[in-house]
Amino acid sequence: MSEMDGGHAAESTVNLSRVVVPLLRGVVYREEKEEVWNGLLELQSGVRDYLAALGLELVLDEAEGYAFLRSQPEDEENNAPAIPRLVQRRQLSFPVSLLLALLRKKLAEFDAAGGETRLIMSRDEIAELLRVFLPAGSNEVRLIDQVDTHLNKIAKLGFVRPLRGQKQMFEIRRILKAFVDAQWLTEFEQRLEEYQQELEKKGASSNG
Repeated sequence: MSEMDGGHAAESTVNLSRVVVPLLRGVVYREEKEEVWNGLLELQSGVRDYLAALGLELVLDEAEGYAFLRSQPEDEENNAPAIPRLVQRRQLSFPVSLLLALLRKKLAEFDAAGGETRLIMSRDEIAELLRVFLPAGSNEVRLIDQVDTHLNKIAKLGFVRPLRGQKQMFEIRRILKAFVDAQWLTEFEQRLEEYQQELEKKGASSNG
């Protein structure tokens, strides 16, 4: 390899690292990291090859403007040795899963209505979504505290973003559509029915 070839290889590796490192840290949004986003589009093929060697795959949505990494599915048929996970699976509590499902449904309704591209909701509106699933007579202050806790959790996961200067307002980020697909939503709705039946039983027993 000539000295010039070595220089090109080194430069290519540097460019690749400028794209891959932010992806390993979390979701990359076009609107927040335009330089990284443009580099990702330019080097997409090389990025995918590099990540494949790490057992990762790139999820890129140009229309919505986001990209993230997920672990490749394990090859159980060929009994291939499992690659250690670089992207951890997160176990979410039922309330957080419930809130994600409700926000995903809200996003679907919002898209179906057309018009604006950004779904903005207040904390009170989000609390109202959860209130339906709480037992009658639940403490209002405790509900708001719980909503704040759940919102902070999913904000750290990148599914909602507080608006600058408006702490009570949140943008529901469109990446939620990639994580909560139609099948997951259907299965979760079945769990919701069971959950509501349990609440009704508890309510009937407490009133009896």
